[in-house]
Amino acid sequence: MVTVHHRTVSIGGLDVFWREAGPVDAPVLVLLHGYPTSSHMFRHLIPLLAERYRVIAPDHIGFGRSSAPSVDEFDYTFAALTEVTARFLSTIGVAHYTIYVQDYGAPIGWRLALADPGAVDGVITQNGNAYEEGFVAEFWNPIWADAAERTDETRDALRPALGRAAVEWQYTHGVPDPSTVDPDAWEHDIALLARPGQDDVQLALFRDYASNRELYPAVHEWIRTSQVPVLAIWGRNDEIFDAAGARAFLRDAPDARIELIDGGHFLLESDLDLVAATIMNWLAAARLSH
Repeated sequence: MVTVHHRTVSIGGLDVFWREAGPVDAPVLVLLHGYPTSSHMFRHLIPLLAERYRVIAPDHIGFGRSSAPSVDEFDYTFAALTEVTARFLSTIGVAHYTIYVQDYGAPIGWRLALADPGAVDGVITQNGNAYEEGFVAEFWNPIWADAAERTDETRDALRPALGRAAVEWQYTHGVPDPSTVDPDAWEHDIALLARPGQDDVQLALFRDYASNRELYPAVHEWIRTSQVPVLAIWGRNDEIFDAAGARAFLRDAPDARIELIDGGHFLLESDLDLVAATIMNWLAAARLSH
């Protein structure tokens, strides 16, 4: 049986919580979660990967069990979240790693790679976008409008995304059999979103998301020039990040492995075993197991 450790470290006066398992001298996998969840989304995946890898899954600031200061106390941008993550990895002694990015984890992972290209040995992207083709317009247009106009009206138009119906939808849309998704997953997220000040935190990050698009040309160049191994494993029915976003990685990584699975945004909830087996197979083939 794999033992999963639950730890906290102080980074610049902020507590960063993380889950960790696996041999300390094994190759490192860093799992970066999306919205509106936390490292909780990896709770079942970590033990499946940890027999051969050191698996590390932090909660971003404002999420999960990490510190969640108010918007007056912390600048909630993806650049700021990345800075904390980089300092966290340095503090715990991680210099080289393969990243698993999903949703919000993707722009944080891309920033880590651009800041220290040699640190990232491989990329696993599970519905973690890096191309314009990946954006589903119906979902993203209100977010782009708020980023451009920055009014109370455009900001308030995004508030329904913080509600129960929207959070549950993120877990169940595109899943052939929604009964395979554990309701505790979205209940966990909803409880954390209900904390005082969380609406302002999340709305600030919604508004900043447009900044991630500006990085895409540099991300593409990094992928292309570094020849970093890429696995894009995607819920092909995702109505947030379209499957075209997975196929787009082939432009800059012609040898990328693209796996489109009959599922939605949170693929680990419905297809855990398939995702884990695919990752382990790819890691071995990419020679990222030594």
